This record gives sequence, C-alpha cells and structure tokens, in this order.
Amino acid sequence: QRLQDIHFWKGELQKEIEDLDAETGLLAAQKLRLERALDATEVPYSIATDNLQCRERRQPPDLVCDEVERELLKEAELIRNIQELLKRTLMQASNQMRLNRDHKEICEMDWSDKVETYNIDDKCGRYNNQSTNIQFHPSSVKFEESASTPETWAKFSHDNIYKAEREKQASINLRALIDNILHDVSEDLRMQCAAVNEAFAKHLEELDDTKHKLEHHLKKTLKEIGDQEANIAALKQAIKDKEAPMKVAQTRLYDRSFRPNVELCRDAAQFRLINEVEELTESIESLKKKLLEAEQSLRNLEDTRMNLEKEIAVKTNSIFIDRQKCLAHRTRYPSTLKLAGYQ
Repeated sequence: QRLQDIHFWKGELQKEIEDLDAETGLLAAQKLRLERALDATEVPYSIATDNLQCRERRQPPDLVCDEVERELLKEAELIRNIQELLKRTLMQASNQMRLNRDHKEICEMDWSDKVETYNIDDKCGRYNNQSTNIQFHPSSVKFEESASTPETWAKFSHDNIYKAEREKQASINLRALIDNILHDVSEDLRMQCAAVNEAFAKHLEELDDTKHKLEHHLKKTLKEIGDQEANIAALKQAIKDKEAPMKVAQTRLYDRSFRPNVELCRDAAQFRLINEVEELTESIESLKKKLLEAEQSLRNLEDTRMNLEKEIAVKTNSIFIDRQKCLAHRTRYPSTLKLAGYQ
C-alpha cells in the first residue's frame, strides 16, 4: 500500500514537472515574441521622429502645427507608451519564468525524494527471514522527532503540486495576456500609421491644389506684366510722337514774335497756334500721368510676381519634404506580423 501511495504521488509530481517544463517553454516563446515586437517598434519610432525633424525644415508660412504634425506626435507618443508596456510585460514574463523554474525545482526535489524512498521501501518489502543482508540495529527502534505523519506527508506533495499548478495557470494567463497585448499593439500601430498616411495624402492634395492655383495666378501676372510693358512702351512712343508737332507750333509762335510793329497782330493764326500748343501740352501731361500710373502698376505686378514665385517655392519645398522625404521613409514601416513579434 505504501509503495502504491509513493508511486501515485511520484507520478503526479512527474506529470506536474513535465507540464511546468512545457509551459515554461511556451512562455519563453512568447517572451521572444515580446522582444521581437519591442525591437520592431524602433523602426516606426525612428520614422516618426525623422518625419517630425524633416518637417521642421518647411518655410513660413507653411511651418505650422498642422493635422499631419498632430498625427505624427500622436504616433510618437503611442510608440513610447507601447515600448513601456512591452518592457513591463517582458519583466512580468521573466518573473513568471523564474517562478515556474523555482516550483519545478521544488517538485523535482520532492520527486527525487519519492524515488529514493520508493527504492528503500521496495528493498525493505523484499527482506525476509532467509535474507543474508539483515542484521541487528537496536538504535533504530524509535520514532524520529522530525518524522511526518501520513497526512502531513501527503499534504506536503499535494501543496507542492497545488502551488506548481497555480503558477502554471498564472503562466497560461500571462501567455494569453501577451497574445492580446501583441495583437492590440500591432493593430494600434498600423491604424495610427494609416491615420498619418491619410493626413499626409490630404495635406499633399491641398498643397498641390494651392501650388497649381499659384502657378495659374503667376502665369496671368506674367501676361499682365508683358501687356503693361507693351503699354508703357506705347505711351513713351506716344509722348515722343507729340514732340515734333509741339516743336513746329512753338517754332511758329517764336518766329511770329519777330513780326515788326503793327504786324505783331493777334490774328486767327496766332490764336490757333496758342490753342494747338495748349492742346499738345495737355495731351502730353495726360500721357505722362498715364505713364506714371502704368509704371506704378508694373512695379506692383513685379512685386506680385516675386511674392507668387516665393510662395510657389515654399509650397514646392513643403511638397518635396512631405512626399519625397517623409512618405518615402514611411514605406519602411514594419508589417502587422512583424509588430506582433513574428519573424
């Protein structure tokens, strides 16, 4: 009966040792996934921080905290929080593996004692009166003070198995938790990545649209500058064309001022010549006024052209940073499986 009891507990302990060993192996695999997932977050974090640094090279007025920047800051914050969570879970897994090994060791020691006891009792059971290796041991006829009772003996192994079972269950629960964490982490990161990419796409669409409008406006302005330059040239020519008639009229008046005595008459020719000079003077003044206005308008158009070219350059720079630098870098974003700790 005693050998049967020992054999029973020995079998239970052996099963528990094997279960704990297998469970520790499974937990070690989950721990490896956690480590891979933690390593995999380095790439998204470097992408997010690099994107933020690249976008600092935008020029005013584009250097603003827009939707893309807000999403990138959210992404960087999310990755930092995930890294902290993964580190804490890794610590938990390491502690649980240590507890699994400790309880496995306790069970192994108990199992080892059971094996030794089984061999002793088996040997004792085979002794008989004809045995050759029996002898007197008078001092052995007493109860050891530290000896256990059958109840405390059974309870000791039962408690060891119970504690080992409890740790095994805790390990199973932790593995399930790690599975959920890695699934949620990979989903959250990919969702945030998609949100950032969407914000980039929307912002680039707005930038392209604004740039096209500015380029159209610049094209119109350049045409207006060409028209205004032609207008100024025409006005200058018109003023120049009035010089010869003015010279003729003024020369006639000058020469007629030398008519002698009573011949210096205010005749119709004299009045018409004076009117002609006044008309020409008025016409030239009007043309000069128009020329000044045209020149001022040309200067304004030139200023507009410079401002438009500057704005287009700013938009081109912003588009280059967002499309060529940031979005090109984001193509290196890890897959969901890699973020979930798989190779």
